[in-house]
Amino acid sequence: MLVLDKLSAGYGSTQVLREVTMAVPAGSVVALLGANGAGKTTLLRTVSGLIKPMSGRVTLDGEDITGRAPHQLVARGLCHVPEGRGVFPALTVADNLLVQSPDGQTAEATELAIEAFPRLGQRLTQVAGTMSGGEQQMLALARAYVQSPSLVLLDEVSMGLAPKIVDEIFEFLERLALRGASLLLVEQYVTRALAVCDYVYLLNKGSVAFAGEPAELDAEEVFASYTGA
Repeated sequence: MLVLDKLSAGYGSTQVLREVTMAVPAGSVVALLGANGAGKTTLLRTVSGLIKPMSGRVTLDGEDITGRAPHQLVARGLCHVPEGRGVFPALTVADNLLVQSPDGQTAEATELAIEAFPRLGQRLTQVAGTMSGGEQQMLALARAYVQSPSLVLLDEVSMGLAPKIVDEIFEFLERLALRGASLLLVEQYVTRALAVCDYVYLLNKGSVAFAGEPAELDAEEVFASYTGA
């Protein structure tokens, strides 16, 4: 279980997160919603060690991981898929998968990636940067998949993609959850996020404005969060 306890963070002297407390239970899908600038990306970056918190604690399965380096968190089973196609554009699809594969398991990792997104099997020798945006996002997600992470942070993975590709990505996220991974999902398609999540948090100006099950969330609360009201 991932637990954030009164977590505050930001950039330099600018505070973005304000004593955020939340949890991602093991094996669950948690949606993190809110307007641009609410602090969603900052929260993910703080959890994954890219930003040092100003105060508060982050624990994973009872272990304090506050301020740990990203590579240490990867070793603990955490995977962060950032906004904006997290691939190596100059490498082939096969080499992108090789970089993420556990030692000596390249063939198995490639097989897993193709199982997740079959069209990648037709692109193994293609340079990743020459693929479509949707295919690059599939590759970014497949790279996470082959690591068999226990916790995956996903930042706007459907942004700018065609509806058919978005459908494929959400089907993949459901399969990833069924494999036992916990997901913390930042997503622009609110209805899609609410359809797959077990629990939802709304951030407004860096603070938690709502925490509960999707069925408890009022449309007015969503509107207020996204308009900053």
